[in-house]
Amino acid sequence: MRRRDPKARGSIAFVADTAGYILVGGKSSRLGRDKALAEWQGRPLAVRLAETVRAAAGSATLVGPQEKYGHLGLRVIPDSIADFGPLAGLLAALEDSASTWNFVTACDMPNLTEAFLRFLLGEARRSDVDVLFPLDSEGRAEPLCAVYSLRCREAIRSAVEGGIHKMTDAFRDLRVRELLPGEYAEFDRDGRLFANLNTPEDWQQVL
Repeated sequence: MRRRDPKARGSIAFVADTAGYILVGGKSSRLGRDKALAEWQGRPLAVRLAETVRAAAGSATLVGPQEKYGHLGLRVIPDSIADFGPLAGLLAALEDSASTWNFVTACDMPNLTEAFLRFLLGEARRSDVDVLFPLDSEGRAEPLCAVYSLRCREAIRSAVEGGIHKMTDAFRDLRVRELLPGEYAEFDRDGRLFANLNTPEDWQQVL
């Protein structure tokens, strides 16, 4: 579905109702190298993930420093506040977007698939909530593999301005749907859908 861009007065410009954003630029201190630039299947991990996100959401924008990631050939926007953490990256994505539904992910989940991301976006539309995120098999929230309605932009901005860093603490006044493991089991048959690459051991295990 496409809708008229409200910023394009009098024009016939249209924007997709979904968009994708990938948060890069974290310190990657436990891995010892930049996760986004680490090679995965012959390409930087951020590039590989961007291809998956673009196929599902229609676009893929990196959120991080242009000077570090501009050479990847992808669109890059800066964090709203440097070194604040992922909530500032989410705010940057929502302030950049003109799309109703925004898939936002960390850059270190190599097992995400186009089919799963399309499923998440579809569930967000059907639920018509502000935030939709999965719970993993141990009941932990995955707010860095989630869909955010543009409606929650002001709440996220207020949380950042209030110094809140934990993502789920910023959702207290929003309509949230937690997706249970049984609801997405067909996309996670080996239980490794959300495996991320925080340490060299994680990297070797996923390889």
